[in-house]
Amino acid sequence: MKQFQTSSPVLLIEDEPIQRKIVCGQLQASGFSVIEADNGKEGLRLWRENPGIRLVITDLMMPIMDGYNVIELIRNEENHYTYLLVLSGLEDRHSLVRALELGADDYLTKPVFLDELKLRLKNAGRLIRLDGMDDLVFGLAELSGYRSGETGQHLRRVQAYCHILAKYLLTEHPELQITHSLMVDIVNASPLHDIGKVAIPDAVLHKTGKLGEEEFELIKSHTTIGGKLLLGLYEKNGSNFLKLAYEVAVGHHEKWDGTGYPSGLRGYDIPLASRIMAVADVYDALTSDRCYKEAITTEQAAQIIADGANYHFDPLMVDAFIKTEQDWLKVRQELRDPVDP
Repeated sequence: MKQFQTSSPVLLIEDEPIQRKIVCGQLQASGFSVIEADNGKEGLRLWRENPGIRLVITDLMMPIMDGYNVIELIRNEENHYTYLLVLSGLEDRHSLVRALELGADDYLTKPVFLDELKLRLKNAGRLIRLDGMDDLVFGLAELSGYRSGETGQHLRRVQAYCHILAKYLLTEHPELQITHSLMVDIVNASPLHDIGKVAIPDAVLHKTGKLGEEEFELIKSHTTIGGKLLLGLYEKNGSNFLKLAYEVAVGHHEKWDGTGYPSGLRGYDIPLASRIMAVADVYDALTSDRCYKEAITTEQAAQIIADGANYHFDPLMVDAFIKTEQDWLKVRQELRDPVDP
């Protein structure tokens, strides 16, 4: 079996010296370089100082800082996905479930056997390779943005807004069953929401006056064009990421009351990723200059979002926006377009 290997080191956090030596030896025998830490606080410091680390293996019960805190803090701070593998001798399933709920990807029970470790590393490699496509996805989305006059900052802001919403919903609304990996996929898929605009004529994309009926129909078609492209890719390989990208592209102009396009979906028939994307996209469009309009203030945009509950937007998304609005304002300030005043 071909093993996943990476040029970046594996961070191993384990307080038991013998166990740490055994696992370190197994990793090195499989071709990995290893950075070791004997407690959670030291491990977190090493993770912060080595941004290339993509795989962390951590014990749960440790002095100074336990593995639960390590998982939670890494998930709150990461810029690129870090695969978290829990190493535990605990037989209490509740403890393992808690670790998974906080964002752990997988677990190993002690004593660690080499064959099982290799299998877990293979699974880690599969996800890390997918995450490594982020730059490619973003680059393709930027090509569409250039044609429609939108900057890369627009895509970064939209990603950040989706992250704020999805993270709030993950922690405050468990009934939605949003997992950390689902949140990451929604955020990473969000730049593809307007990918269908690559097929819209420049004369329509850059028109400064009011669009005619036929021109508006052309603009609306970017949802079905992008959706068809991404759905075709999803049907070929079954990637959950591409399924979410399809939902974001085809559904971000649907409205809660059924008056949106392209399908006139209503309420919960609109996929969750589309409902999140709708708020993020409208907020950024309202607060940004476009060829056909000037930006309005963030206060005016927030009021429009609030007033849109129950007819344009899912009221739960609007409530989440209101609760996290200060975070949106920080993103707006930190990721301003170069032409912003």
